[in-house]
Amino acid sequence: MRLFHDRQVRCFCVFLLFFEMVFFLAGMELYHMQGKAAQNLYLAHTGAVASSLLEQGIPAEVIARAVTNGESSKEGADFLALIGVTEHTGTRFLPLLSSFQHDIGALMLLGGACLSVLLFSGTFIFLWKRERLYGDAAKVIANFTEGDFSRHIQQMKEGTIYRLLTSVDQLATILQSENETGHKSREFLKNTIADIAHQLKTPLAALTMYHEIISDEPDHPDLVKEYSEKTGATLKRMEQLIQALLKITRLDAGCIIFEKGCYPIPELISRSVHELTARAVNEGKEILIDGPPDERVVCDLQWTGEAIGNIVKNALDHTEQKGKIRISWERTPAMIRIFISDNGSGILPQDLHHIFKRFYRSRNSLDLQGVGLGLSMAKSIVEEQGGILSVESVFREGTTFTLSFLTEL
Repeated sequence: MRLFHDRQVRCFCVFLLFFEMVFFLAGMELYHMQGKAAQNLYLAHTGAVASSLLEQGIPAEVIARAVTNGESSKEGADFLALIGVTEHTGTRFLPLLSSFQHDIGALMLLGGACLSVLLFSGTFIFLWKRERLYGDAAKVIANFTEGDFSRHIQQMKEGTIYRLLTSVDQLATILQSENETGHKSREFLKNTIADIAHQLKTPLAALTMYHEIISDEPDHPDLVKEYSEKTGATLKRMEQLIQALLKITRLDAGCIIFEKGCYPIPELISRSVHELTARAVNEGKEILIDGPPDERVVCDLQWTGEAIGNIVKNALDHTEQKGKIRISWERTPAMIRIFISDNGSGILPQDLHHIFKRFYRSRNSLDLQGVGLGLSMAKSIVEEQGGILSVESVFREGTTFTLSFLTEL
């Protein structure tokens, strides 16, 4: 029975068994003592009668027959009635019987009191422990309702009550998690709004200034054309910023469902750098792809391609003319690793641990185009798929990004 899984209930049941054993033994002892006392009473009464008869000169044989006689006659009953000894005679008029009843009554009263104290004590201890357990649980639950989850209900014991308390504690853990999630969501929303407002402030101010210049100089077509081009570039930058913010916000909020498949790595790389090849040619740079053509990787083709594209774009930003960006891959027993290397400016050691932070710009990239979200987005995309994105760099020699995905049998 599940009832006996509770240690306190088991202890109380053992106590009740012990009490029953003590009660039985006490009853047996009382029975023995009562028999002994009755025997003593019988001997005392018989001795008193025999002594009286002997003093009156009654022959011993007659007294012996009287004492050992086990049958009662009507004449004997009438004689006892004549001297006032009947079944209605009060025990107080029978000294020996009165003494016997008094002794037995006192003994039963003392035994009953001891057994009652024992039963009351055991029951009190059981109920006291239960009440203390309920009181502690009530205090912890009251703390839960006030948002304090620092204390927990004891649940390292067996029994129905402890299973119930464990369920309450698990419910509190779920509520705490939801509370923390809600708090993080509010903080995330606040920070995202602050980031968007901060990042849009500069291009909006530039657009306002360009508009004022164009409005004030309508008769200077060269000036109007120049600032119109600047306006277009700023609008394009704002569009890129807003698109990047929307994507990384969806990633951070867990709104993206990755549709994984097993794709050839050359196809993934080709889709990733398709739009960057023309830029590399225009800037006099070269993108080299080298790896086993039959290797495949399990990932979301579109999002992983965007992550690789962001890394390649970052490499192009930090590589001088005639620079090379090399993309290669290899299989290990547990992982597929994709390497994206460049021979560009590299990353300073003090910047290396910050490059995946949102909007982070190192001192060497302050004069470069970009919104500072590409690497952060790439890391989120890779890690949300169970992969790892790491980086190694030597300043003024180059940088290598490594995307690692577990192989799935």
